[in-house]
Amino acid sequence: MKVTLRIVCAALAVATTVSAQTEPAKSAEAAKAAEPAKTAGEAAAPAAKPDMEKVSYFIGKNIGGNIANNFKQQGVEIDIENFLQAMRDQFEGKPGKYKEEELTAAMEAFEKVMQAKQGEMQKEKAAKAGDVKAAGAKFLAENGKREGVKTTASGLQYEIVKAAEGAKPVPTDKVNVHYHGTLVSGKVFDSSVQRGEPITFGVQEVIKGWTEGLQLMSIGSKFKFFIPSDLAYGDAGAGADIGPGETLIFEVELLKIEK
Repeated sequence: MKVTLRIVCAALAVATTVSAQTEPAKSAEAAKAAEPAKTAGEAAAPAAKPDMEKVSYFIGKNIGGNIANNFKQQGVEIDIENFLQAMRDQFEGKPGKYKEEELTAAMEAFEKVMQAKQGEMQKEKAAKAGDVKAAGAKFLAENGKREGVKTTASGLQYEIVKAAEGAKPVPTDKVNVHYHGTLVSGKVFDSSVQRGEPITFGVQEVIKGWTEGLQLMSIGSKFKFFIPSDLAYGDAGAGADIGPGETLIFEVELLKIEK
């Protein structure tokens, strides 16, 4: 079941984190095993006994945090007392409070409710994307009239901020660039300029608007791209800052081409 699987994945992620945190210790033990044996006078002190009260709390904190966040994101309110009782029963090997068929029936009903809720959320998301795309289309229509702004057949708009002559990247190249990305509202969602560090990636490893726009640039040039949502992240959006249907604006400086 979807919800159950997500919880299991969260728990496994925590288990991986805990395991990763203990890897250096394993490596250290392996290194010690390779060292020459110590004499009786040099016997190593025994390892300190771990505080299992704190270790147990740490594991519970991490697993519980992942599960709690998962529930919150899905808008699920659980009965915390029954949740903890089930965990306790499993650890202590006690028989379940409910029969398996009762639990299965309850979860099937729960899944139906969750599917209906997700359907409503998708409808709301699509409606919002439509409004945002309409606003973006209006912006692009006006922007395309400005002197110096060119529009390609795909709908990508670009403006040359600083011209340069020379090689242009092809789809198989990698490029090193500085960029500054904003929404139509002016909100910055990503910027290598602000981080003070350019980035390298493949020409085809980015959104369609970038892939097309980069191939118009020469090394040393700086362009401004105005990218409609269908050449960016579409109705899905990306992360917390780029919502569904957003038109994106990037100022991009091409620093290097890597073959």
